[in-house]
Amino acid sequence: MNAGVQVLPLARPRVLDYVALAKPRVTVLVVLTALLGFVIAPGSVVDWVLLVYTVVGTALAAAGASALNMVMERETDGRMRRTRNRPLPAGRLHPSEATWFGVGAAVTGVAWLALVNPLTAAVGALTIVTYLFVYTPLKFKTSFCTVVGAVPGALPPVIGWTAATGSAGAGAVALFAILFIWQLPHFLAIGWMYREDYARAGCPMLPVQDPDGAVTGRQVVLQSLALISVSLLPVVVGLADATYMAGALALGGGFAALSGHFALARTDARARRLFVGSIVYLPILLTLLAVSRL
Repeated sequence: MNAGVQVLPLARPRVLDYVALAKPRVTVLVVLTALLGFVIAPGSVVDWVLLVYTVVGTALAAAGASALNMVMERETDGRMRRTRNRPLPAGRLHPSEATWFGVGAAVTGVAWLALVNPLTAAVGALTIVTYLFVYTPLKFKTSFCTVVGAVPGALPPVIGWTAATGSAGAGAVALFAILFIWQLPHFLAIGWMYREDYARAGCPMLPVQDPDGAVTGRQVVLQSLALISVSLLPVVVGLADATYMAGALALGGGFAALSGHFALARTDARARRLFVGSIVYLPILLTLLAVSRL
């Protein structure tokens, strides 16, 4: 290579920025939990057409909500180290582009869910509305935002359940409760790891308002203990068997141990272990639940 030749980096394809707007990891989790709700709902035969409509509609709705959330938070994202390279704060996409993408995906997603049934479309729309217009504004006003934000995060399995059955029931409530409680220690672990970032962005999360972490630690322990109880609801409502119950108790005990370990010494390393533990806990628990329905 000639010494005088300058090699320029390849331009980032714009399509990757649109993919980033959809928060693919979050969207995948949303789709998987909706799929779980569909699969474990009562019924001996899976309607594959309804399943495809549910997956497509849920994915589009989740992607649209994520993109619009990025539009709403573009300024604060620019002040946080972990989010400042997102397409909008980095200037790779214009807010109007992201807005049209988000609105188009969200509206199309709800329309797809309406092809399943009106109730499923309503739950999908409720998920989008609570995420964008309740949770997102509260992030900059109160630490209670994490509790509110757990509501739209727990609705995807209800989307799947209503798609399969046309109605909500005790099973849908059990799934909602598990996802709702699981998110609380998961959010607090993230909040503790990135508390300086959240403080810089003006988000009054509990770890920001609790410098020594004592309250955060107690909350995490209480929430993990509550998760053990809530994880047994599928057994109570007849969705799961004794094998699931044993697995749920073992998983819950392990997660509670990680929570207690963090509460004793609130270090970033222990918060990260708690975060990883939450990521491991949920798919294993949901897999056990799905297997118990076979």
